[in-house]
Amino acid sequence: MLRRLAVAALTWLCLAGPSQAQGFGFGFGRGGGAPAGNFDFYVLALSWSPGFCELDGDRSRNREQCNAGNGLGFVVHGLWPQYERGYPSDCSSANRSPSRLAMAEAEGVYPSQGLARYEWRKHGTCTGSSPADYFRDVRRARDRVAIPPALAGTDGERSWTVLDLERAFVAANPGLRTDMMSVSCRRGMLQEVRICFSKDLRGFRSCPEVDRSGCRARSLTVLAPR
Repeated sequence: MLRRLAVAALTWLCLAGPSQAQGFGFGFGRGGGAPAGNFDFYVLALSWSPGFCELDGDRSRNREQCNAGNGLGFVVHGLWPQYERGYPSDCSSANRSPSRLAMAEAEGVYPSQGLARYEWRKHGTCTGSSPADYFRDVRRARDRVAIPPALAGTDGERSWTVLDLERAFVAANPGLRTDMMSVSCRRGMLQEVRICFSKDLRGFRSCPEVDRSGCRARSLTVLAPR
């Protein structure tokens, strides 16, 4: 009896395939023990600071991002390794606390050092890179994305459709298409723009799951920096 059960279990695992192990859907991760460096592509998440501060600033550990007068627009939220379905997280117990030299590579990339450390622990440990190399990759990905002029210096609150916002990014970034990105919103406000990169960060790439996860609102409010 036990032998039959063991054979049945092994058969199920073989039929299930890798998607069963990795989790379904953008936003469902597999942590603790996922092999570092084993992923398919990257997502660069750019947070729109005015929307973040309006929705989460009072509760966030990164309150300095919302200091009055800093005028922040898009800032790096994170660079996330992804599977075609799902993503790895918290992969390695080694190098979980970046050194001071490694943190110097994160300077000017994230809005706070606390966020940089958190992003390394949750996502960077899954890349197979050292902390310093990971933060350099984050900077490299960020520098490859041009912010559309209409969003680089928004003077007042504006209303956008999701498609028009995506098209603005496409127009500013040769090689980018709308199926290579998504726009995140909450309570009708712009939160983030997420752009998919190849694993070597040399170019953009399609990412159907990320694309499908985007904002479903007909229009969204883009608050002005403050």
